[in-house]
Amino acid sequence: MATLKTISMRLKSVKNIQKITQSMKMVSAAKYSRAERELKAARPYGIGAQQFFEKTEIQADGAAEPKKLLIAVTSDRGLCGAVHTGVARQIRGELQKDDSNTKIFCVGDKSRAILSRLYGKNILMVANELGRVPPTFLDASKIAHEVLSTGYDYTEGKIYYNRFKSVVSYQVSSLPIFSGPTVEKSEKLSVYDSIDSDVIKSYLEFSLASLIFYTMKEGACSEQSSRMTAMDNASKNAGEMIEKLTLTFNRTRQAVITRELIEIISGAAALS
Repeated sequence: MATLKTISMRLKSVKNIQKITQSMKMVSAAKYSRAERELKAARPYGIGAQQFFEKTEIQADGAAEPKKLLIAVTSDRGLCGAVHTGVARQIRGELQKDDSNTKIFCVGDKSRAILSRLYGKNILMVANELGRVPPTFLDASKIAHEVLSTGYDYTEGKIYYNRFKSVVSYQVSSLPIFSGPTVEKSEKLSVYDSIDSDVIKSYLEFSLASLIFYTMKEGACSEQSSRMTAMDNASKNAGEMIEKLTLTFNRTRQAVITRELIEIISGAAALS
């Protein structure tokens, strides 16, 4: 049986953990409200960039050797449920099909930590220091510039991210991306007037930054809502543990008092 001191120390530790989780829940709730407001303003960036690829019906060239680029949009922070592991799981599924001509660009250190265990050789670059402050379009522009400056000539790719649905729900989704030569081969590109290779290059840089910005905002909102839910569950679990430890502490203390009374009574009876 554990001693009263051991139970008391554990009870104090769990109470301190509960205070931390409750504080983190309140902070995440405030950050979630801000992230949800900013997500509404960022959605037109993603929707507009997607419509170009949908209306031109761009497809990868089947005759050429496919070279894929997978962008994992996560962050550097944890304690938010399965937000990051869900993105990594989808990318692992793609790599299990064919990892010879596929590279990964990790946005956030969590995706790198998960994917580097089995597919470290496929990681092209990692962008970290994300998640502490809300993502901006400048951050997305820097990431897009690095993606295009890596020297990896991909033919097609996907951006994997968490799409926010509600406070308690999110879904791992993907958005297609294509390189300049692949876009130029599209048959329906002629519906746009005055388009040359320089215009396409400039637009693809902007559209990639817009898609990354949109997916980062979706991921940030999903992360904060998931962290808020995770910290609420952790606080409830800590409360249940505190109740059990308090009950164990009271029972142990009562047993100690009863044993001491028995010893006193037995000693007094022996003297008489």
